[in-house]
Amino acid sequence: MPRLAAASLAGTAVEFYDFFVYGTAAALVLGPLFFPEFSPLAGTLAAFGTFAVGFVSRPLGSVLFGHIGDRHGRRPVLFASLLLTGLATVGVGCVPSYATIGVAAPVLLLVLRFLQGLGLGGEWGGAVLLTAEHAPPGRRALWASFPQIGPSVGFLLANGVMLALSAGLTDAQFRDWGWRVPFWAAGLLAAGGLLLRGSLAETPQFERITERARLPLAEVLRGHWRLVLLTAGALSVGYAVFYAVSTWSLAYGTERLGVSRTVMLVCVMAAVAVKGAVTPFAAMLGDRYGRKPLCLAGCAASALWMFPMVELLHTAEPLLMFTGFAGALLAFITMFAVVAAYLPELYEPRVRCTGAAVGYNLAGVLGGALTPLVATVVAGGGGPPWGVAAYLSGIAVLSLGCFALLPETAPARERARRPSGDAAAV
Repeated sequence: MPRLAAASLAGTAVEFYDFFVYGTAAALVLGPLFFPEFSPLAGTLAAFGTFAVGFVSRPLGSVLFGHIGDRHGRRPVLFASLLLTGLATVGVGCVPSYATIGVAAPVLLLVLRFLQGLGLGGEWGGAVLLTAEHAPPGRRALWASFPQIGPSVGFLLANGVMLALSAGLTDAQFRDWGWRVPFWAAGLLAAGGLLLRGSLAETPQFERITERARLPLAEVLRGHWRLVLLTAGALSVGYAVFYAVSTWSLAYGTERLGVSRTVMLVCVMAAVAVKGAVTPFAAMLGDRYGRKPLCLAGCAASALWMFPMVELLHTAEPLLMFTGFAGALLAFITMFAVVAAYLPELYEPRVRCTGAAVGYNLAGVLGGALTPLVATVVAGGGGPPWGVAAYLSGIAVLSLGCFALLPETAPARERARRPSGDAAAV
């Protein structure tokens, strides 16, 4: 299990590095470079629009790679998704600016971002099922939480490289070529991830399936459509909160509050580091007390914390901004530490890769793709952006209702007594 967990964590870290480095670049430099004829606000919105495309393609990736995972195994998904995302990310770093090739520049950016999302849509399902289907009963949430630490590691890598370049280069150098370096580095990271995953074995639960789904998506839509919609709505708040902190706040802090890039990146990175460190402990609570109580608590905490977070952000004081971000991400990880075990347990093994991944990535469209755009529009005038807080709290209430309608997959002590160890039968 440690070797499997390490391989899953490393792969998701690399894939989310690829995904996050684009979000950071969109908040800091892509608007002026690829949409120079727009106003600063419109340029930021356009850059966030290309950012959103990656979320739109993620459900398509979950359908494509979910089909492979349910028909041919979880292992092939891990290789194909990582390779696709790595190549697309390196490509972003090679796209000339608008000043060089004109309108072809944002078009290429859009296509490569689409491919990034396609690859990431397949990564989550494969990595989570690799650990969840190998994990022993009573410890499934803990082991399945390791891929959930990957996004924190990927974010810290992406923003750490951006921070070092931003601090070590002049503004002109950073805008000219410095922002491209993190994208080029994705090639080396992807190669390392592929090597690490080379010796992984297929999951025992997949090998025990005697009759595999011929068209997994059709079976999911026919027999589990309500479950897919509920999980998408339930997880939307996690995406909304995370990308409000990690992407929108960077643009708002630097453009509206006049805070330096370095200070904003440090505040967000410190909060993400706290989130990553807490992830396995929240997962252990999920093994002890069940998945649903943790998810409901995280939604409630998110709804209550959004207004204080916005007020703390508006102070432009580093320590206070960090406190606001950390509180929001702790509420977020209370939910997302256990969903890697929760979602697979809700689906039968023959369609599990497709069902869990589609629900998870569809939530990204509802919560992650729209949040930076909506938040930028409703941020308001000179006062604290209460419209953003109201929007995020509203999503939290919606997610709370969806989680309330989902079943608990079984307490850990009951699941440990089941001979099969498979909670999908509940």
